[in-house]
Amino acid sequence: MCVLCHMSRKSSKSIGSLLARGLMGSKSALHETNQKQFAATQQMMPRFYGAMPAQETDHKEGPPTKVDGYVLHPTTLNENLLKAQYAVRGELYNKAQEMAAEGKDIIYTNVGNPQQLGQKPITYNRQVQALVSAPFLMEHPKVTELFPEDVIARAKEMNKLFGGALGAYTDSRGSAGIRQEVADYIERRDGHPADPEHIYLTDGASVAVRYVLNAAIRNENDAILVPIPQYPLYSASIQLYGGTLLPYYLKEEKGWGMDLDGIKKSIDEARAQGTNVRAIVFINPGNPTGQCMTADSLKDIVKFAYDEGLVLLADEVYQPNVYQTEKPFISAKKILSEMGAPYSNGVELASFHTVSKGVLGECGLRGGYVEFVNFHPKTIEEMYKAASINLSPNTTGQLAMSLMANPPKPGDASYNEYKKEMDEGLASLTRRAHVMTDSFNSLEGVSCTFTEGAMYSFPRLHLPQKAIDAAKAAGKTPDTFYCLELLKETGIVTVPGVGFGQEEGTFHMRTTILPQEDQIADFVQKFKSFHEKFMNTYR
Repeated sequence: MCVLCHMSRKSSKSIGSLLARGLMGSKSALHETNQKQFAATQQMMPRFYGAMPAQETDHKEGPPTKVDGYVLHPTTLNENLLKAQYAVRGELYNKAQEMAAEGKDIIYTNVGNPQQLGQKPITYNRQVQALVSAPFLMEHPKVTELFPEDVIARAKEMNKLFGGALGAYTDSRGSAGIRQEVADYIERRDGHPADPEHIYLTDGASVAVRYVLNAAIRNENDAILVPIPQYPLYSASIQLYGGTLLPYYLKEEKGWGMDLDGIKKSIDEARAQGTNVRAIVFINPGNPTGQCMTADSLKDIVKFAYDEGLVLLADEVYQPNVYQTEKPFISAKKILSEMGAPYSNGVELASFHTVSKGVLGECGLRGGYVEFVNFHPKTIEEMYKAASINLSPNTTGQLAMSLMANPPKPGDASYNEYKKEMDEGLASLTRRAHVMTDSFNSLEGVSCTFTEGAMYSFPRLHLPQKAIDAAKAAGKTPDTFYCLELLKETGIVTVPGVGFGQEEGTFHMRTTILPQEDQIADFVQKFKSFHEKFMNTYR
């Protein structure tokens, strides 16, 4: 509705109200009322007229209203949308969808989507979710025969927290009670307090990442440092917001470690050209590379961010997925807090987590959070405004986050089953990480660093020259060509390394380690048979 119509209706209602209350006994009252309404209208008019295009004396023909009958023709879309790429759901995935529609069996290892490949949800979590979603079941006379007592108690607690209405909006930051649970979880994890007012619940961690990138990027002159290989969320989002991605290359020969000297050189070169380098992203455990960062590495990047005046964006969504003991997960928040001043109070940190990974694997429920540390209070208020545009994060995702942050405790009726499922799930992922790495390293022309964490293997493909030439002739990069042939032959969907970025002259592919243990031997054999055939063809 336009502002003028809105004000006209508002005026009518106000005057009618005055008449009903017998307060329109004089012309002066009517005049005073109209004057107030006119003044209110005048205050809003600049907004209305400000939205109107200025009239031009010389008519200039603008872009066509329609192309081939469409206003939103591909050629008239936002340029940043057209430039954005998201390889995880790109060419390979689209081809797989076509094959699936033709009735072919497809194995989706292109994305970390555990339950799609057979991972079972945690019993306790789903029981609580079931009761909160259908609260009338809590009053059923046989509810105690179907659900453990701690499940019923937790469901009642959560139902009360949501005001008895899981289908209603919450605060735009998420439920205050669940944000407190997340703050308590962070404090237990790190040994340092967290402020629930600085924690925002989101529809998966990706939304939280986009909040921060949107706030940081003012124009194309603002750059975000992103690790290469990277998760394409960053490159796509930076493009959509009109910023610049400044790559820094992880060193494969050093287990995908950081090269701070190289990063410093990139920053200096960018700033010398007038680019504003605003923030640095790091992913721990790594996606797609699977490395875990040490305490010393985390201290180095905190110091680096302080010295260079950068915001730290800590993508820590794979923190439950660690498959070795030499490099356990340590949060950036913990390191920052223990380094003392000037770092503990002088480095802006946004850290991200989700319910989508780990043994939970609740990707479709879309639960995540961001914690803002050392951010200006007014900046956090602006983030609140951005969150408010979406009204509310989805409540089923918030509920899933509550169950992740505050699981059953020893002595609870469901604790033993919960712990058993979580422990067995992690042990299985650990075994699969070893199987996948060992299998890749047994193949001719393939080398793969061990998957220390996360959900992926990222093997390097040393392809024959004939294969590289065939890829060029087909108009594909060599790794895309390889992955397409793999898909056509086996139904296995992967993502070529070019979709994540890689050192020039190197070729990789990413696959998840998520095929279930009773299926992984068949998966490995399919891959091996294809690879041997491919190498023999192009030898």
